[in-house]
Amino acid sequence: MKVLFLDKKLENIYLKIINKTRLSTKDGIILFNTFDLTGLGILADIVRKKIHNNKAYYIYNQHLNYTNICKNKCLFCAYGVDKENNKAYSWSINDIKEKLKKRINEPINELHIVGGINIDLDFNYYIDLLKTVKKIRPNAKIKAFTCVEIHHLSKISGFSLEKTICLLKDAGLDMMPGGGAEILNSRIRKKLFPQKIKGETWLKIMEIVHKNGITSNATMLYGHIETIEEKIAHLILLRELQDKTKGFSAFIPLAFHSKNTCLDYIPSTTSIDDLKNIAIARLMLDNFDHIKAYWVMIGEQLASVALSYGADDLDGTIIEEKITHRAGAKSAKGLTQNQMKDLIKNAGFKPIERDSFYNEIS
Repeated sequence: MKVLFLDKKLENIYLKIINKTRLSTKDGIILFNTFDLTGLGILADIVRKKIHNNKAYYIYNQHLNYTNICKNKCLFCAYGVDKENNKAYSWSINDIKEKLKKRINEPINELHIVGGINIDLDFNYYIDLLKTVKKIRPNAKIKAFTCVEIHHLSKISGFSLEKTICLLKDAGLDMMPGGGAEILNSRIRKKLFPQKIKGETWLKIMEIVHKNGITSNATMLYGHIETIEEKIAHLILLRELQDKTKGFSAFIPLAFHSKNTCLDYIPSTTSIDDLKNIAIARLMLDNFDHIKAYWVMIGEQLASVALSYGADDLDGTIIEEKITHRAGAKSAKGLTQNQMKDLIKNAGFKPIERDSFYNEIS
């Protein structure tokens, strides 16, 4: 197949893709700097179609953000607050039960559970939370706790990271999200979130998680103070760990939203930014099966366009998402199953409902 590119620098990358040659840092820089968005989309779509053909996935899931009290005070975050704040909350186990029972008649098959680093919650709270969710929703998978939360739980429990992970797994943890990675770069971490775990620690925890039989997602927060080179280095670090553990299920580029944060002077990402980050992730992360277009952050319509730019998954119904909406997201607070299907169909793809591990649900 002959492909004509407006940006002739994409031709060599096209040949690499056709010959299944891994892309380099130099290739990544060319991709981020290209003006040929259509050509970039064609490259990403070639890879996407080879892996998934015309399928596009979604899941029927519910988010439980159990507390917004957080000690880390990340400058990019609009969600975490001090416990004295009048908007602070922390759900009891009974609150969790009520949230679950409220939607018990819906065919939810994944619970996505993350929250702030709340020093007033002890380790038993997290164990009880998992057991409660598993008891009420025995057939749903629990995707819970970022590496930042796992690190905190290891500290307050007094157990090693490995034992902490095993105890959470025994209590019902099935999978982990990919949050807390942000950008795996010391310059950015020192400047924007110095109290959060280091990038090396995030990678170490993920390696332990994978070795103990728990799969996870991976993320990258873009659109703040990061450079192109720092984004590429982030992707390559994830790629290297995936070579080692094969434990990452999907990669999710996360568009930064600055409203109500200390970085509210930073403008929103553009549609071009969003499509580029998705497409380049598909091209650089050759050992990842799935790339998500997270509609909560980039909007429903652009997420459906992203299915032609390398993404194969729109995530899910995402009932009651709080974190991104606190930072000014204009997307819906949740979508119905039919809305998810329509987004995918109207983009020219076949909607496939999945579980947390990409098993198809008929």
